[in-house]
Amino acid sequence: MSAEKGAKYSNDSDGEQIFVSQPDKVEYVNAESEKHDIKEDVTGANSNLTSVDDDEEDDDKPKDHYINLPESLQHMTQEELKELDRKTTRKIDFRLLPMMMFIYILNFLDRTNITNARLDTLEADLKLVGNQYQVCISILFVGYILFQVPANMILNKFGRPSIFITVVMTTWGAISTVTGAVQNYAGLAATRVFLGVAESAFFCSALMILSMWYDKKSLATRNTLLFAGNPLSSAFSGLLAAGILKMGGLGGIAGWRWLFILEGGITVLAVPFAYFVLPDKPANTKFLSQQEKDIIQWKLRQDLGDVGDSDAEARVTTWQGFKLAIKDEKMWMVTGQLSTLVCACGIVNFFPTIVATLNFNRTVTLCLTAPPYLLAVPVSYYWARHADKTGERSFHILIPLAVTTISFVIPVATTNFAARYFSYCIMIPGIIGAYVVIITWMPNSCPRPPAKRAVSIALMIGLSNSPYTWTAFLYPLSDGPRYIKGMSCNIAFLVMAIILTVMLRIRLKQLNKKIENGTMDWQKELGEGNDGSKIDADFRYLY
Repeated sequence: MSAEKGAKYSNDSDGEQIFVSQPDKVEYVNAESEKHDIKEDVTGANSNLTSVDDDEEDDDKPKDHYINLPESLQHMTQEELKELDRKTTRKIDFRLLPMMMFIYILNFLDRTNITNARLDTLEADLKLVGNQYQVCISILFVGYILFQVPANMILNKFGRPSIFITVVMTTWGAISTVTGAVQNYAGLAATRVFLGVAESAFFCSALMILSMWYDKKSLATRNTLLFAGNPLSSAFSGLLAAGILKMGGLGGIAGWRWLFILEGGITVLAVPFAYFVLPDKPANTKFLSQQEKDIIQWKLRQDLGDVGDSDAEARVTTWQGFKLAIKDEKMWMVTGQLSTLVCACGIVNFFPTIVATLNFNRTVTLCLTAPPYLLAVPVSYYWARHADKTGERSFHILIPLAVTTISFVIPVATTNFAARYFSYCIMIPGIIGAYVVIITWMPNSCPRPPAKRAVSIALMIGLSNSPYTWTAFLYPLSDGPRYIKGMSCNIAFLVMAIILTVMLRIRLKQLNKKIENGTMDWQKELGEGNDGSKIDADFRYLY
């Protein structure tokens, strides 16, 4: 039986594990691993422990390496710990990911159903003229941007995601439902503002929640499964809208009004299910045993060596976490990558309109929007899984950015149906493939303390959505079918994203060199409570 009698842990006020001392550290290694060196991955980052499903395991991976265990796990053998880890991770996957994905589908449906409503009589019924429709698209992102950071700071401080998320869901679902009753431009604009405020809290909070549960070498895959709600929502929103819009006239209500009423109503009805299914933090959740809680918290500590996922251990307040985030150049580089990519992503808000240039009727057009999004789900999943397996980040961003750039060139160059539709089918997987790796690069690059990570994620999502306030004006109907101005701008945006990705790769290599040389300022990076003494000697930033 394995034992780690020297390792001691205490709990802070939130139940988080805080390492106290380890006078008699004993290192546990699988017998098999004695025959192999623990190798660095392609980035030189610390492999430590990768939490993956059975089909992700192979003979070339470093073996699991369980050390510095909390008391409840010290009597277990390496094989028992490995099995506990596997079963616990799978248990969390089944409990957390399907519900988070479902909520994100609802979130995205309620935010983007206005694009499908446009194909009905929305503009005529509300007497929208000029650029008023584009204003209603853009104005949502004012509140969406401004309230991201406060929302994540509240979540991190409150510590009860199950309550926080369901309150947010109730609010945006109700607002989406009443949008079906607006009578003019002012009413539509007002509901879009309030919808943006309510919806702002979800996605950044969802990313923060996943980073509370998964270590750095399994986070990209889980972020992709969460974000799969986006392409699935986009795919089925067109199909769903095609059916709902046919209800036009039922009860004397226009089809686009039914669209808002039904899709918003589904969100409200889903709230009780979300409350009872969603877990809170590993330290205070009720659906795991103590051993299961401990193995998850141990894995998170091992991301850096033996640094707990705790503001108390880092001795930082929420405000100090905010200051740590805004002073970190890595945070700004990742935010810049995502922001320039999202500039190009503005096309998704007009995707039905872009596909309509293929000159099919409304129903066929809506159905044609689905395949590119459906293709994006498996492509982005396996792409992110490969990024997790290799520990590589930058090339997993650069390659899909290059593919997406090509997809914007084709519609400008030709009006051929096959060529244009092919470009749409590589455009969406390319965008999403890059997006999910970029959003994972933030918690990888700003892992501790939680207050810093929460602000970094929120700033990334909030600021990166700011382009949506103006990208709507890149696609006036008069520019169809080539939309040369919009497509050309998208190419320029992606070139900027490529440059920022290369810059961050270079910066992380420089920081890794400082870690090797022992000159890294860990208190500047992780808070004054972390002087670097608990950082694993093999830790490296993923690049």
